[in-house]
Amino acid sequence: MSDHHFLIRLAEDDDDFILGLVPRFVDFLLPAWRKRHECIEGIRKDLSRHLDEQPANSYVFVAENEDGERAGFIHLQKTQDYFTGRTNCHISDIAVAPRHETQGVGKALMAHAEAWAREHQCQLITLAVFPGNERARALYEAAGYQVDLLRLAKPAH
Repeated sequence: MSDHHFLIRLAEDDDDFILGLVPRFVDFLLPAWRKRHECIEGIRKDLSRHLDEQPANSYVFVAENEDGERAGFIHLQKTQDYFTGRTNCHISDIAVAPRHETQGVGKALMAHAEAWAREHQCQLITLAVFPGNERARALYEAAGYQVDLLRLAKPAH
């Protein structure tokens, strides 16, 4: 357990830092039909759009350590629950810089997401994770996240 403290602020001129962490999202065994480079390009394109256009209901936060070093980021979106119509908070992306792993950055970002969701009266906090991303799944499960819906896929050809 770490006693590091982090300042979590809205992203400003952090595009290079954030986009530089995108390969972390596919640093594990992917489903056979997913191509690593396609996933990286898709995530990079989506995050770039959110950073450039700053659409309503999309918020990117950066965590900095006590020395002002950027240590990770989280991308939150307000969504509408399919079943209830209520507001949810969706964690679209979360990544920790490799040199800051095991310092509690991920936990701090998740705690920030939960506080932000309460502040914005969200019913649920949702996220999606590849089955092979065991490290992220362990973080989420330790934070109390449970399976809500399972998305199954099969190549059409």
